[in-house]
Amino acid sequence: MERYLEFILNHYILSLALAVVTYLLIQELFDTAFKKFGAVSPLLAVAKMNDSDTIVIDVREPEEFLKGHIENAINTPLGNLPAHLSKLETYKNKPVLIACQTGTRSASAGKILTKAGFEQVFVITGGMQAWENDYKLPIKSTGKLKN
Repeated sequence: MERYLEFILNHYILSLALAVVTYLLIQELFDTAFKKFGAVSPLLAVAKMNDSDTIVIDVREPEEFLKGHIENAINTPLGNLPAHLSKLETYKNKPVLIACQTGTRSASAGKILTKAGFEQVFVITGGMQAWENDYKLPIKSTGKLKN
């Protein structure tokens, strides 16, 4: 025990770094274990879109959305999502797919929607990058936004 204490005192920066990394890993494990939304691959997302009355919400910025998006997707940037929840209220009981560029913003949007009471929320893994580049699925480019 003395040696551990001596090591910690002599290498306090390493010890602090270990404590921070351990905390972040535990936090990530809890976030993953208790999240209330699912993740689907782009192919499973297409199957959901074909099988049910699914809505697609694209949480990218309008400039990104205009370059290419999933057909019939609703563009609601992540920063504006809490303010637009009332517009999306009719989709609370329907499957909701969330897309962004790489899949990172989608997770934040998934948390917001599940806290707002949406029951079937799914994040598209890999986002539009995987949709377009990895799976070669079609995208639509347009000059107008669908809100």
